[in-house]
Amino acid sequence: MTDQLIECVPNFSEGRDMAVIKQITDAVESVDGVTLLDVDPGKATNRTVVTFVGSPDDVVEAAVRAGRKAAELIDMSKHSGEHPRFGAMDVCPLVPVSNITMDEVVPHAHALARRLGEEVGLTVYCYENAATKPERRNLANCRAGEYEGLKERLADAQWQPDFGPGEFNAQSGATAVSARDFLVAYNVNLNTTSTRRANAIAFDVREKGRKKREGDPLTGPIVKDEQGQDVWIPGTLECVKGIGWFIEEFGIAQVSVNLTNISVTPVHVAFDAICKSAETRGVRVTGSELVGLIPLNAMLDAGRYFLRKQKRSSGVNDKELIKIAVKSLGLDELYPFKPEEKIIEYAIAARQPEKKRLVDLTVEGFVHETASESPAPGGGSIAAAMGAMGAALATMVANLSSHKRGWDHRWEEFSDWAVRGKAHHDELLRLVDDDTDAFNEIMAAFGLPAGTSGEKKEKHAAIQAATKHAIEIPFRVMQVAYESMAVIKAMAEIGNPNSVSDAGVGALAARSAVMGAHLNVKINASGLDDKTFLEDLMAKAGRIEADAIAKEREILEIVDGKI
Repeated sequence: MTDQLIECVPNFSEGRDMAVIKQITDAVESVDGVTLLDVDPGKATNRTVVTFVGSPDDVVEAAVRAGRKAAELIDMSKHSGEHPRFGAMDVCPLVPVSNITMDEVVPHAHALARRLGEEVGLTVYCYENAATKPERRNLANCRAGEYEGLKERLADAQWQPDFGPGEFNAQSGATAVSARDFLVAYNVNLNTTSTRRANAIAFDVREKGRKKREGDPLTGPIVKDEQGQDVWIPGTLECVKGIGWFIEEFGIAQVSVNLTNISVTPVHVAFDAICKSAETRGVRVTGSELVGLIPLNAMLDAGRYFLRKQKRSSGVNDKELIKIAVKSLGLDELYPFKPEEKIIEYAIAARQPEKKRLVDLTVEGFVHETASESPAPGGGSIAAAMGAMGAALATMVANLSSHKRGWDHRWEEFSDWAVRGKAHHDELLRLVDDDTDAFNEIMAAFGLPAGTSGEKKEKHAAIQAATKHAIEIPFRVMQVAYESMAVIKAMAEIGNPNSVSDAGVGALAARSAVMGAHLNVKINASGLDDKTFLEDLMAKAGRIEADAIAKEREILEIVDGKI
């Protein structure tokens, strides 16, 4: 997919009336090309977090329609809830997802803010990367005083809005629009009902920290600097905002944090820091919850982190990594955690038109599909499947070795090998379908009309592009299958000796994958006009096959010597 994709995560000040929430989300879904991913209402906060994705223009249109509906249905003069807020559509951030940079998202945020102000009549402030002034970059500064202090704030010339009316609107309040990095809203559950204890833990970990006091850290006078400003003691975690609150719905206090850059402070690091702080205060963490969605890699990283803490191999499949992350973070304490709804990549895939994938078939089904009268899947997909099997056998030996009794001191060594093997078999699995898709692209190109000279030219160009792609896919199969042989050889040499025959079978599969994919490279090469490209690629392919055959011989000699 090459289209630009952005995410919008508006927060609305209504979390109890599902009829109102439904009308707002219906407005979002009324825009073609927008996919509604998640609707997360909270009764205690009286706030709903909505997540949808699409092209920038479609997302902006959907956000405008949702903002209009929220302004119509939500009366802020009657609103109460645990979360800071100042408007019916309280915040509306845009987030780059794919094929678009943050710099490219900012103009879309400004366009959205302008339309909300001019077309809907909302009072709009721009924050984070969309901020028009340095002091407005921080959302907390824009929302200071919340709804109750908004009228007085608008009377201050320095806090006139960026877009929309500068007069106080008692019903709709104000809205903050931003372009920001992926933010994870994350709440950690405590075995206490004390908001004060939860706040103390939040102050320990959030980047801003807490105000410094003389004497008693809770009741002593606040320390001032030479300019008379409050002195702050920073918290332990960067890119983290946090507060403590009591959630009546569940009867517990929570530390509620926003992780504004999960590459700096991931979810699992925040969780462990909160656990450590809670323990020093006689409080125990019992679980946690995600508000909205989280990227897949964040969950996989968490799974690997907790496996490594257990001194276990992290070279396991994604489903197992997610399961470990969910259990370790206690994400299923308050309600079931559904990956297809809470992980952004899975949520997008679940809402796309269903595509038949070869790798989703059973082994029997894959064999029968191959044997059918359809020309695809063919040798290229089979080569990729063989390569995936070979790499998977190497990964299996690494995982078994990592858990072998008496080899506990070597768990990390074998875990690293398993992770390498997993990367190889995951890519080869993707290439199974990529090869068949490439073949279908060629067939589609040949089916294009060629009645006019222009059509003939376009058809030829399409055939050439599809043919080049159909060469590149099996060539990549050759590369990855050969790379996997380094893991296979290592497992034959140093892995669990009881599984050495598995490494041998892996070598046979990998070598066959290389040779089979090479055949597909050669047969597709005959139809390509770009001879310079072909000469370079065919030379590389020949070397890879020769190296794979030699590597297989080395591995089998090791295996035969140990059997």
